[in-house]
Amino acid sequence: MSLLLAPVIGAGAVSTLFEVVRCRPCSDALCKGRVVKQFFKYAGVGLLIFLGFVLAWGLIEPRYLAVENEEVAIVDLPRAWDGQRVAQLSDWQIGMWLDNPDTAEDAAEVIIEERPAAVMLTGDFVYHRGDEEDRVEQFGKVSEVLRPLVDSGIPTYAVLGNHDYAAEKPDSKLDRELARTVTRTLRRAGVTVLFNEAVPLRPPTNAPANGPDELLYLVGVGSHYAKNDDVEGALDDLPRGAPRIAMMHNPDSYARFPARTAPLAVAGHTHGGQIRLPWLPDFSYQTFAKDGDVHVDGWVEDFGEEGNRLYVNRGIGMSLLPIRVNCMPELTMFTLRRAEGEAEPMAVGR
Repeated sequence: MSLLLAPVIGAGAVSTLFEVVRCRPCSDALCKGRVVKQFFKYAGVGLLIFLGFVLAWGLIEPRYLAVENEEVAIVDLPRAWDGQRVAQLSDWQIGMWLDNPDTAEDAAEVIIEERPAAVMLTGDFVYHRGDEEDRVEQFGKVSEVLRPLVDSGIPTYAVLGNHDYAAEKPDSKLDRELARTVTRTLRRAGVTVLFNEAVPLRPPTNAPANGPDELLYLVGVGSHYAKNDDVEGALDDLPRGAPRIAMMHNPDSYARFPARTAPLAVAGHTHGGQIRLPWLPDFSYQTFAKDGDVHVDGWVEDFGEEGNRLYVNRGIGMSLLPIRVNCMPELTMFTLRRAEGEAEPMAVGR
């Protein structure tokens, strides 16, 4: 970026400095006016070049994929799960103009190569309802991404997001037929779709044990915008004190988990802010566009109840504008570690 801007800004600065020195002895208003005009001329050109570079890079960055490797300790994690990995993908937003389903396909290929024990897909598979032709194309692309992932034999689970209900805002009218179509598409591809429920995850066959005491549970919470995130109902599906991971689309659902019921919770929805300031990733367009706290990326501190931990994935796709700046699409790989139970045991469950 600096290489592109240097010739223009440098030439403008030198020229303007020369004019200032030349005009300094006099008080000619016309002379000084030329200096000001010339300064804004070069500053304007430099700004246009900068904005052009940002726009060009913003269209390129969605085609790259960042694989983030995280390690998380879970109290009393079954020994068969110690060292196992689970993957998270979120927010494909297929159907948006200039969308990037190829990046989702690249992420699926990485997952297949890495062979985690399970895959969590945290919603927003499509961008909008569209017309009938749009829907056929959108769901075809969703199936194309899912097919090799499911065919690989890796257990894959999903929850729905707000766009899967065509809800761009919390008060948007819900398209429940679209949500049913998304659900059917996922299930036909072999994905287990969770609606406020918990399912057992069995460790891979190469794990040291594979008995009933070696089960880890996955809790899937419904869409927050659809007012379908029944955390209490989802936790009721768990055996009392069972180790678990929780998945949801919107980070706001995480606040509903009682203390020590979500030692690892994952969400998406925010796209990491999508357009973020270099070296200041906490400042994005969402920081200025939304009221209250904004939880857009990575581990979220000082949010939720004691003993719970939330990770927010940046997602693959985009919203409003088909660009990403300083916010590369993300595939997250979590390595699970066993922590001995010093904390109060997880008490919610049947």
